[in-house]
Amino acid sequence: MNRLSQANLQLVSKCGLYCGNCKKYISSKCSGCEANEKASWCKVRACCVENGYDSCADCTTTNPRECKKFNNFISSFFELLFRSDRKASIDFIRENSRESFIHLMIDEKRMSIKK
Repeated sequence: MNRLSQANLQLVSKCGLYCGNCKKYISSKCSGCEANEKASWCKVRACCVENGYDSCADCTTTNPRECKKFNNFISSFFELLFRSDRKASIDFIRENSRESFIHLMIDEKRMSIKK
């Protein structure tokens, strides 16, 4: 499979993770952020869906670095645990594109930019 066929835009989560490299997604235990209707607990996903954003990179209201929905206790815990930097991922998507982010994550075999 070539890089372009791997670049499914719907595998970029609302908060800046690439679901295509997630073990749960790969093993079919999770449908990914976009398709996961059961993720009603996720305030970031709910906000993006409500506002029609593909991800927080599209937000025109606030910078995700200052957003209380984006920066919550659970996300901070997961960033520490997995050494991921969702803020840097969102910045990368804003500056480049979701496609560029996907290709970077495929090349690095990661779900987000590393801290």
